[in-house]
Amino acid sequence: MVDVLTEIIIARPQKVVSEFTTNPDNATLWYVNIKTVEWKTAKPLAIGSQIAFVAEFLGKKLSYVYEVVDWIPGFSFTMRTADGPFPMETTYTWTSINDNSTRMTLRNTGNPKGFSKIFSPFMATMMRKANNKDLQLLKKILESEISVE
Repeated sequence: MVDVLTEIIIARPQKVVSEFTTNPDNATLWYVNIKTVEWKTAKPLAIGSQIAFVAEFLGKKLSYVYEVVDWIPGFSFTMRTADGPFPMETTYTWTSINDNSTRMTLRNTGNPKGFSKIFSPFMATMMRKANNKDLQLLKKILESEISVE
């Protein structure tokens, strides 16, 4: 099983961080590997919403559909692959440190199938590195002088 947990502190209110990160239309802005996003169900975002992503990871193009399975606005958000090459669950959580700082965690868990099972330890290391890069970019975007509110 792959289980990768990363976190970062962002100098922005919890509401701002959670609203920005749960909007699938923003995914290509802060996820370095995500190239396209397509809503498979009607907006607005809700439990049961499905979103298709095309990403590049480890030199491979990956297409997958995530379904929102749990969402407590402002506090936690979980999506699970409904279709794709690697069964994965992604969970975001946000904790207010003070009025203008938020701890965000990003957790990916999954059970590789078939040939990719062999590469699980390597995959976890690469996912952690990618997730840290994504969170650093997110921090830069949200803390920039350009407001996203």
